[in-house]
Amino acid sequence: MATLCKNCATPLVFDPVKQKVVCPSCGGAWDAEEVESSEKKYSENRKAVSAAEVYGVDKETAQEFFDCYIYTCGSCGGEISINGTEASTKCIYCGSSSVVFNRISKEKAPEFIIPFKISKEQAVGLVKERFKHGPFIPKEVKNFKPSEVRGIYVPFWLANAYHVEADVISSEVGSGKHRHTKYWGRSGAMGITNLPVDGSQMLSDESSQRLEPFNYSDIKLFDEDYLLGFYSNVSDISNADLEQVVSYRAREAFHNRVAKSVSGSSKKIRRECSSTLVDQDVRYVMIPVWFICYDFEGKHNTIMVNGQTGKVVCGIPWNKKLFLGVTAGLSTLFTGLLTYWFGTSLLPSMFRSYTERRVRRSSSSNNNPVSIIIAALMIALAIFIVGYAMYKKVTKQLKLSQSSSIFNFMKKRQG
Repeated sequence: MATLCKNCATPLVFDPVKQKVVCPSCGGAWDAEEVESSEKKYSENRKAVSAAEVYGVDKETAQEFFDCYIYTCGSCGGEISINGTEASTKCIYCGSSSVVFNRISKEKAPEFIIPFKISKEQAVGLVKERFKHGPFIPKEVKNFKPSEVRGIYVPFWLANAYHVEADVISSEVGSGKHRHTKYWGRSGAMGITNLPVDGSQMLSDESSQRLEPFNYSDIKLFDEDYLLGFYSNVSDISNADLEQVVSYRAREAFHNRVAKSVSGSSKKIRRECSSTLVDQDVRYVMIPVWFICYDFEGKHNTIMVNGQTGKVVCGIPWNKKLFLGVTAGLSTLFTGLLTYWFGTSLLPSMFRSYTERRVRRSSSSNNNPVSIIIAALMIALAIFIVGYAMYKKVTKQLKLSQSSSIFNFMKKRQG
């Protein structure tokens, strides 16, 4: 069902900048709570029909080729295909925003929503600004043109929990011959408030967690009209899934606190005993996210932008040849400088008298050929290790941006 302007009957959309439901035709603007469609009460029970029923195919064929439902656009009567979890979409024929009310029945309707505050243009601008300053980012990426931009409300659950845990931790303390393993015991309890848990199975938790934090001061009671102009999903995870995520993140947070409380290096959790009690009074809230897709070297890259705070979440392709060249160049440069210093400062001293050389060596034991070579190798190795660590981090983030799950989450949307 499309919500129409009461002045000119044009489909309305929600404007993130104005924080109003606006009419793109006559310019009218209203608060979301003020807008009420006369068709809503007649459309709430309208059912989406499976594509298999519409096109008259058997179940086996339907599972392979028709993984969607068909809904009728309230503006033009065109057929809108939706997946099993969509709550709002756009008509590919007339472009109007449709809220599929049967997908957000009383059982599945969110309690709260954080409206979009970042517009489509602002989201793309934030990404381009992020790409602008990367020295190893290819020019094609810096000047990218989005192939698709989708504003999607992602379902989240806000959970409160109480976590208790007792751990045995080991760490390496001391140095040289005195280095040894020490064991520590830590126990405690902590309360967790408003922990966001992604309610969509298709979107990976690792990706959605990077969108945090969210500002809950902007939270509003759910109103369907905030969805106008955007796509949205309803939650499709079970209570067991939610509790599993809360328990994992609670343990992770506790381990981080424990690690900071003990000294030494190579810290490891040797034994743990924990329990997490999740408050059943969880809150269901829609979180705004921009999904921006572009292609590079034959691969789809999907960038997420927090639609409330503007935080950009993405992995960025690097110019590998340039990066490896710079790393190798820096290693060679420092090695060459040390070698040059060795040749100009130390070699002449070798032609001095044996006594003078001994005095020089005794006064500065580090100024000998072996020390210089070792120092050069250590610097070269350090540069390589830092470069490798940076490359691994970039590669890990890029895998998330190029993952099929995040791309499939976005590509199902019409428009």
